Amino acid sequence: MDYLIHPGSHCPACGHAISPWENIPLLGWLLLRGRCNQCGVRISARYPVIEGLTALITMGVVMHFGMHWHTLAIALLAWGLIVLAMIDIDEQLLPDQITLPLLWLGPLINLPGRFVPLEDAVIGAVAGYLSLWFVFQLFRLLTGKEGMGYGDFKLLALFGVWLGWQMLPQIILLSSVIGALIGMALIALRRHDRGKPIPFGPYLILGGLVALFWGEQINQSYLHLTGLD
Repeated sequence: MDYLIHPGSHCPACGHAISPWENIPLLGWLLLRGRCNQCGVRISARYPVIEGLTALITMGVVMHFGMHWHTLAIALLAWGLIVLAMIDIDEQLLPDQITLPLLWLGPLINLPGRFVPLEDAVIGAVAGYLSLWFVFQLFRLLTGKEGMGYGDFKLLALFGVWLGWQMLPQIILLSSVIGALIGMALIALRRHDRGKPIPFGPYLILGGLVALFWGEQINQSYLHLTGLD
């Protein structure tokens, strides 16, 4: 966990420690005019973009789920997922120090059946982990390569324990479609080398967030269209 906390926020060019006033979300970047206060090197616009995205998602959580005790837990989940997505994009890593606490928060949320009954949550955790584990083993058997990391198994288990096993097919389908579309677009725009692995975690997270907000409506619409409702 240490490497996630230390060293503190600093300029990657000169090592200048970021002061509290410089670290105010959105406002700090604007006040600094997008440059380090010490050496003048440009600060990536990625920082305010992520901060703004986090604010929007937090507002969405409050508006969608209302002012309840569990809304804070859902907001914590959303914040953790944003951090995991950014780390996976940069490092192709989903740290257990973030994933596992969020995973264990799921059963607590579902003790009173907030999203699903507790038994569905437990089955969701097991099914989420094992489904990608089997895909991993089959892909390695056929190709001799590892198609994804164990962090992806735990991430899908996280969504399974929060939203229940019934939501897993939707999350897998959404993340696969989103990943395929973005991957093809990046290759077409020559923003990604064909031989370089594309992390699957951010696409799982996008699919999971869609399911968190609109999963039930999507499932009901599908059942209605197919005449299975």
